[in-house]
Amino acid sequence: MKVLVIWRLLTVGGVNAGWRNRSIYFKQHGIDTEFLYTTDHGGLHIMQDIAPVYLTKDESEIIKIIKHNAYDAIIVVDTGAAYKWIRKAKYQGPVIIEARTPELIKLMPHLNSFKRIEPELIIVPSNYQKRIVSILTNEIPIHVVYNGVDTSFFRELPLEEIDFTSVPMLSNGKKIIGWIGRLDKRKNWPMLIEVAKRIKTERNDIEIWIIGGAQSVQRDEFREAWHKEELTDIIKWFPIIPYQQMPHVYAKIRQSGGCTLATTKSESFGNTFIESMICGVPVVASNMMPITELVVDGVTGQLFRGQNVEDAVTQIYEVLDHPEKHRQISLHAIDHVKRHFAIQKVAEEYIQLLKKVALNVQTAEDEGDSR
Repeated sequence: MKVLVIWRLLTVGGVNAGWRNRSIYFKQHGIDTEFLYTTDHGGLHIMQDIAPVYLTKDESEIIKIIKHNAYDAIIVVDTGAAYKWIRKAKYQGPVIIEARTPELIKLMPHLNSFKRIEPELIIVPSNYQKRIVSILTNEIPIHVVYNGVDTSFFRELPLEEIDFTSVPMLSNGKKIIGWIGRLDKRKNWPMLIEVAKRIKTERNDIEIWIIGGAQSVQRDEFREAWHKEELTDIIKWFPIIPYQQMPHVYAKIRQSGGCTLATTKSESFGNTFIESMICGVPVVASNMMPITELVVDGVTGQLFRGQNVEDAVTQIYEVLDHPEKHRQISLHAIDHVKRHFAIQKVAEEYIQLLKKVALNVQTAEDEGDSR
């Protein structure tokens, strides 16, 4: 079986991280995955050693790719233009939609018209996202399949395996708060600035690592605020960390007795949460869906109220200042991810959906031929 995944954005983020893990598992089970992107935002290094990647905005080239590769299914991720390409290529196989954008207004253009293509089903990464998508369409079946994490790659690293010589490097006596992701409005870096200001007035044993953001739309605004608020001593920014180094980043955060912090306003899933937890790092995040589908409050992490800076700081201290609680959360987090989000479990669900869709389409074609 061979499938094509179409998404317009080749980013370093949860969608591509999730598909990286899936395609590795798919390959082991006889399914080849290929990827078509129109715009590179620095994510090529995540995918290029895993599966064939096409990167082009040329419509004639895209149509040629679809025509000549005999795909058994095409999966469209939040790319409204893809339906026109599929139609022009006269593709007759099953089309599946993945709806990943958590903001209704941004998701709407990708679901309001399928250009005479009839998708078989919509796959979403959380029950929260299912609610969002069901507002826009109630005619196509919607299935929840969680993102999975490769537990052989992201794992609790033994001390002797941790690469302490690469950046970011631990500072003596500092507990690390990791903040991982894009610097944009949805990830809500201004709240992180406020958290850092508050912590800086109260103690000097904490350092915040921002991982990522090299090509983010608000990186310049962040840089200006970071310097203006005189936070360069407490916040260290690492705009580009290779994906392959991330297990070591999480391991160093864990070794310091730290945690990861998410100030995001909305998510459709949140890969960094399950990556953090499987590496034994407690998560501190907002008490909202779909985070509550991933993080168990007080068990695998700590959840704070809304976008409340004071409560966020309180929950951070709850993790950092109680070593035994930190240890217990760490162990529970690893177990929780293994049971619910291991790639073997969730990718198998995806494979079964793919096979069912392909079989249904084949059966319908056979019945059509017999008539």
